[in-house]
Amino acid sequence: MTQFYTRMGDGKRVLMTKEQIINDIQAGIADAADMGGVPDLTSNDIDMLFDIISDKNRIVGVEPGNEVVLTYDIGQLDFTGDNGNSGNGVDVGRLESALLHERALGADTFELAHADYSIKPVKPVIANEMQTMEEIQNEIVIPYFYGAMPNAGLYYAPDGPYGNPADLMREFKIEEAMKAAELTADHLARDIEYVATRMVAAGADGFNFDTTASAGDADFVGTLKGVEALRKACPSTYIMVGMAGESVMGIHGSIEYRGELAAGKYPHQQVKMAQKAGANVFGPVVNTNTSKSLAWNMARSLTFVKECVKASDVACHVNMGMGVGGIPMLETAPLDALTRCNKAMVEIAKVDGI
Repeated sequence: MTQFYTRMGDGKRVLMTKEQIINDIQAGIADAADMGGVPDLTSNDIDMLFDIISDKNRIVGVEPGNEVVLTYDIGQLDFTGDNGNSGNGVDVGRLESALLHERALGADTFELAHADYSIKPVKPVIANEMQTMEEIQNEIVIPYFYGAMPNAGLYYAPDGPYGNPADLMREFKIEEAMKAAELTADHLARDIEYVATRMVAAGADGFNFDTTASAGDADFVGTLKGVEALRKACPSTYIMVGMAGESVMGIHGSIEYRGELAAGKYPHQQVKMAQKAGANVFGPVVNTNTSKSLAWNMARSLTFVKECVKASDVACHVNMGMGVGGIPMLETAPLDALTRCNKAMVEIAKVDGI
């Protein structure tokens, strides 16, 4: 019986038969369809996905003409950071990193990032970031953005001024927990407007909000309010909203954006809210299950993202990397899995970028 080399969600190499791969594909589709209330992949999609997974070449690629734009999170930190932060520990400056990505690695876009990749830590050093943005814009040709996580968790105790909802809920202080989340959302929105408008004034071609809603529904609402303020202040700037997971966690549970509940939204619903706020690029995210196979994770991710692309009126640049988009949870993703996931997202889900 023919077996094919493939992966598990933790990166382990395994051998699977065609029947096992097809069974896992169907199970992954069923999980996403049931969870998100989205349609199954078609039989043609399943056949194409099997062909991609079972390809005997180590690295696969899209057909000529199907290439998409690449965008990047965390900027130069993929060079300078240690391997605990998906980096390589290469000691280069931010200018050098940007130019290497442009001129050596062929990046379509790139972004400037602070070492502590979040909105709150950038605020005290905004003048330094503006100066660096202006200096690098004088050297770089490709679109150059600023990027940061909204990271509402930094506004909760002990790091921030508001009570931690998790601690308050353990004490059965539900109203206090909800109020803390609401105050955090408003504070985050103000900080986003402050940081983002100044970076655009310094020459940034746009702003990438990375890992949105990592701290739940209040994080999502605060980000959307900040995006709305940025769009009003800078009508022509490029705004990308990339998510933290396939479902928005209901930490608050009842917080709304423009009359719509934020908790529990899936990619095809998240993108609609991001559009209303003023985003012109959306980054759907589907988290990888490390105990399941690559086939299961790819099928599940494609099911969510294909529906997101169909529902979207803006470009969808799906988040692909360690632990998302079907890719195994490894700091340096294996190329066989990475290229298969990327090819499938382009040719099955029809994403606009990665």
